[in-house]
Amino acid sequence: MSNIVAIVGRPNVGKSTLFNRLTETRQAIVDETSGVTRDRQYGHSDWNGKLFSVIDTGGYVMGGDDTFEEEIRKQVSLAVDEADVILFLVDAHDGLTPMDEDVAQMLRRTNKKVILVANKVDNSKDMAALAELYSLGLGDPYPIAGITGSGTGELLDAVVADFAPDMEDTTSHLPRIAVVGRPNVGKSSFINAITGQERNIVTPIAGTTRDSVLTHYNLFGFDFNFVDTAGLRKKQKVSEDLEFYSVMRSIRSIESSDVCILMIDATQGLEQQDINIFSLVQRNNKGVVIVVNKWDLVEKGNNTHKEYEQLIRSRIAPFDDVPIVFTSVINKQRIHKVLETAKQVYYARSRRISTSELNDALLPIVKEQNPPPAVKGKWIRIKYITQLPSPYPQFVFFCNLPQYIRDPYRRYVENRMREMWDFHGVPIKIYFRAK
Repeated sequence: MSNIVAIVGRPNVGKSTLFNRLTETRQAIVDETSGVTRDRQYGHSDWNGKLFSVIDTGGYVMGGDDTFEEEIRKQVSLAVDEADVILFLVDAHDGLTPMDEDVAQMLRRTNKKVILVANKVDNSKDMAALAELYSLGLGDPYPIAGITGSGTGELLDAVVADFAPDMEDTTSHLPRIAVVGRPNVGKSSFINAITGQERNIVTPIAGTTRDSVLTHYNLFGFDFNFVDTAGLRKKQKVSEDLEFYSVMRSIRSIESSDVCILMIDATQGLEQQDINIFSLVQRNNKGVVIVVNKWDLVEKGNNTHKEYEQLIRSRIAPFDDVPIVFTSVINKQRIHKVLETAKQVYYARSRRISTSELNDALLPIVKEQNPPPAVKGKWIRIKYITQLPSPYPQFVFFCNLPQYIRDPYRRYVENRMREMWDFHGVPIKIYFRAK
């Protein structure tokens, strides 16, 4: 499970530029999710083999300065409460402002690791302006230029200095199921409905990190661990933004899990934050089951169920091969169907296909029936296919000209694999490499 790095600071100091710089460090994941609430952004980065999540806590203006400043204080409080490392960004050109000093005063009271970052340092004249930053009492400032990337290497060295290398946890072979979603969609009610009947079968197990607690569930033929982070740590009393807070908690739950149950409110439909949490699940390569709760409150016609499902799939495309279960937790309708589906997704995510089976089944398709289209008069020939030894499905297609493989063909191959083997609800990665 990776750590969380939050970027805080007043507006227009370059937080989003630094966010883009950090998330683009890992080329495979450059499509950060934006707009969860008020244009906040969530992404991933890695440095020297250490993975971490990055959160841009960009402020917004609504009304006068007082509202503006209060929103920034609120976001800094949330970052202090939830993040592992806080990057406090200031503008070297503008120098210190009263708002910078207010943020610094809040950060000095925390035990979290705070790194002072001076942005827009482009020359020796800008370096001379760093002297006043020592008055903040937050240690040596790290000078960077977010646009060009100057200085970010040294900054990243400091960020990951205390992070452990990213490794798959092997302390438990039981599936790990996380229930995620927006506030008030029924997550707690679902877990209570599942576990509340037979308390003797529920035992808390210390998780692999200080944030994660696993609740063992073994009943009705199911044997797995619920990943539960929400509400377990006593957070500071802040006037919190619930949606921002829920996403920060979702990150930890998602990264600790094998399969995520994404719960949405049937009366509200699939909202933007639901889609962003779905994207987090997908980019973390976890299995996913979408649960439409409060289905009993929806007025139904002849095709309401089918139309609702089609709408969800259209909004989560292109990864729409996902099981969708309609429930009413309060009436305990189909709640065990949710668990059964999550178990099937877990086994699909764990599926291993032998090299001989892959080549016997796929090579006739990619070599004869529908080979990659020629590019610039050159024919692409796929020679060999194998599955990588990883916790989730990854496959390598060895060919002569991998640089000419385009996304439509990659999606075609993925869809054929989903038809031939059951990867329902599981993101799969396909790579084309030179032989």
